[in-house]
Amino acid sequence: MQAVLEYDGKKLPLKEKGMTTTEELYVDIMHSEVAGGKRIQLSVHPKQKITLDRVRIELDLSTADINKVFSNGFQSWSESREMDLDEEIPQLRRLVFPLMKMYGDYTFENIQRGPGKIHSWTYTYLRKKNHQIRLFASLNERTGYTLFNFDKNNQKLIIEKDCKGLELPHSYAGLDIFIADGKDRDVFGNWFQLAEIKKPKVRLAHGWTSWYNYYTNINEDIILKNLAAFKERELEIDIFQIDDGYQASVGDWLDIQQDKFPKGMKQLADAIHANDTKAGLWLAPFVVEKKSSIFKNKQHWLLKDESGKNVAVGYNPMWSGYFYALDIYNKEVRDYLMGVFHTVLKKWGYDMVKLDFLYGAAVIPRKDKTRGQIMSDGMEFLRQACGDKIILGCGVPLGPSFGKVDYCRIGADIHLSWEHKPLKWLNNRERVSTMIALRSVLGRWQLNQHAFLNDPDVFILRDKNNKLTPTQQNTILTLNSILGKLIFTSDYLGDYNEEQYAEYLSTRKWAKSEVERVIELKGYYKIDFTNEGKKYTAYSNLWNHEKSIPIKKGQIKLEPYETIILQS
Repeated sequence: MQAVLEYDGKKLPLKEKGMTTTEELYVDIMHSEVAGGKRIQLSVHPKQKITLDRVRIELDLSTADINKVFSNGFQSWSESREMDLDEEIPQLRRLVFPLMKMYGDYTFENIQRGPGKIHSWTYTYLRKKNHQIRLFASLNERTGYTLFNFDKNNQKLIIEKDCKGLELPHSYAGLDIFIADGKDRDVFGNWFQLAEIKKPKVRLAHGWTSWYNYYTNINEDIILKNLAAFKERELEIDIFQIDDGYQASVGDWLDIQQDKFPKGMKQLADAIHANDTKAGLWLAPFVVEKKSSIFKNKQHWLLKDESGKNVAVGYNPMWSGYFYALDIYNKEVRDYLMGVFHTVLKKWGYDMVKLDFLYGAAVIPRKDKTRGQIMSDGMEFLRQACGDKIILGCGVPLGPSFGKVDYCRIGADIHLSWEHKPLKWLNNRERVSTMIALRSVLGRWQLNQHAFLNDPDVFILRDKNNKLTPTQQNTILTLNSILGKLIFTSDYLGDYNEEQYAEYLSTRKWAKSEVERVIELKGYYKIDFTNEGKKYTAYSNLWNHEKSIPIKKGQIKLEPYETIILQS
């Protein structure tokens, strides 16, 4: 192992263990044996104020018995999957850099790129040929995002904290890494236990959300019509969630579009509760759009860069183009948001909030805080503001959300077709894409019931407003049900025929599954799981080609985009 600290323009090689001392500081590196693995801790103790540039350790690797390396994307929507050792993570095309660079890690320094160089955030693992893994995971994202750079050519794993420019007048927990070998469920369980992250209190939930059918074109009649469809079927659901489109502008959460919702939002929550269902509402608390009254009248609330310009954190044509971040350390902003949550959760009576675009709070560091520290502060504020109400996190870097949200999106938005080809060409890893969404659901399954309950996004079975084939629809439904614990659709159940309704009801069975292992083989996924005391294996083909798969009794054939379940 090699370790280096860079500060004040100086580069300081560190002892592998113990203390390294200079006139300005001392650095302590500790190695310890812990349950299920080992722990490496690197802490910095300045004797005077210093400015950090890099804190990193390099571990030598042997890839002789390794098949895959896992890349955890920067935030909820970012593509996350096991990759071949020679693969390359593509960079966003410069053509759209100004529009899309804020969504992911495209502007971050110290990311190694090229064939055989694969980076990951908060954790990574190497998949061995015997299908077990070697996990490398951060035990402390509170002090900053942890970046893992896998380098096949040099047989190294470089681990460092995103901390460039951090002014440090006091001790700093730079890196805290857990390393363990074994089965997925065992090593991930040991990681979260060691990190002292409490298991989520919520349970498996079935529900409905307005977004993937109506998008921003919602109104009171549409919401009530869909609510009535569940009552007519005498079908109980846990959560009924209203998404984007009720508010006058993004940021003005209490200014409701009266022409679309003349009776207001409390009346809708009451109607949902009358169905013995929890009511959910979408907000993006850390961002505002240009047409909002906040943007027009509260410019001092907006996050500014070093030149004093407002910080744009994305572009959305459904809103008013670029949207901007709020300064979460501004007392007026916090007071405003506390008032919003009090109104939504107490006065209107909503039980759950889906909080979206959360990454926007932390796209630039401060001199006294890293981006990860800002994001952690933001998540702690949201948990405090929402109390014991349910939070569904979305568009959030996962590490700071561990233990702070109840459910969390773990993949991209589902598309109404299999792939968004223009965004794929642009190499946007946060793109709307059914393919990318499912690969991330398959890639992040181990987080489920440890950090939060996994939200795999919706399934779609309807005929209208949809370009997915029946086979593709069934694969989404099956994988979401097996691997997720928040099973939502946006379909209007009143349009379902009996076959579609029967398929919908199948989610009630498969959502009770407990996953044992997910592995990607040559052109397909194999998912081993238990359900009601029986063992099953699902085989899933996400690609546009037929695949023959060997099983104990011979072979099975998977059609393009097909998923089947066999009892083991």
